[in-house]
Amino acid sequence: MTGLRQDWAALLPHLKLLEPLTFTPAEWALLERLHKSFNDRNAHTHLPLPIARFRDDAARAIHDQARQLDDVRTESAADATPDALTPYVHAFNDDVDALMRVLVPSARYRKGHYAWGRFTVPTPHGLHTDHSAEDPHATGEPICIARIATLGTHYVAGDTRTQDAATQRKLTALRHWTAAPEGSPEDVFDDLLKRGTLRTIPVDHVVLMVAGNASPDVQITQHIAARPPDGGAHSAFFQRQYRLT
Repeated sequence: MTGLRQDWAALLPHLKLLEPLTFTPAEWALLERLHKSFNDRNAHTHLPLPIARFRDDAARAIHDQARQLDDVRTESAADATPDALTPYVHAFNDDVDALMRVLVPSARYRKGHYAWGRFTVPTPHGLHTDHSAEDPHATGEPICIARIATLGTHYVAGDTRTQDAATQRKLTALRHWTAAPEGSPEDVFDDLLKRGTLRTIPVDHVVLMVAGNASPDVQITQHIAARPPDGGAHSAFFQRQYRLT
């Protein structure tokens, strides 16, 4: 067993909210590459990767808190006013920091936020990437997200350089949520999901992705929020982004 795998196995007793996942040999090979150098573009094409799951009791408790709101409340992880989710946010932050100290030792916290309540907006705000406005020269940076109970996040799978012109055109339409020659944004969205160009991040899991500013040397994770059903859906969302030292 390598040092990375030993350190990962030793995490569980020290975590408050999360349980580290067990990885396949292929996933371990990917993590070894990211551990050695996070800005490995070929490795980025295999992200996002679920790295941990919320314990069942924690997921239920967070969802129960989300169901208390009929709108959506969003807070910065750094300076939020204490609220019902504060204990869970603190535990999430500590646990994810512990995970990242093992997987990407050069990662240091940059920023984070969380949101919870009844999500009702009928259309997504478009396919997008998370970026580092604080550092316009940033290349690839680790970012961890988690969605509780409902409303998973969809992402563009595979190497974006290998996509054909028609797929690129459809993705461009989704970034602005506008129609393409193939149809409405809803039609394009559904087609890309059916084809597997868009895949869905599982709920109740922490997922490692790539944030950062535009760079030809990295593949930033392009993603889009799932659409709530009529009447909305209660959920909670956590995000924690890192810079590299």
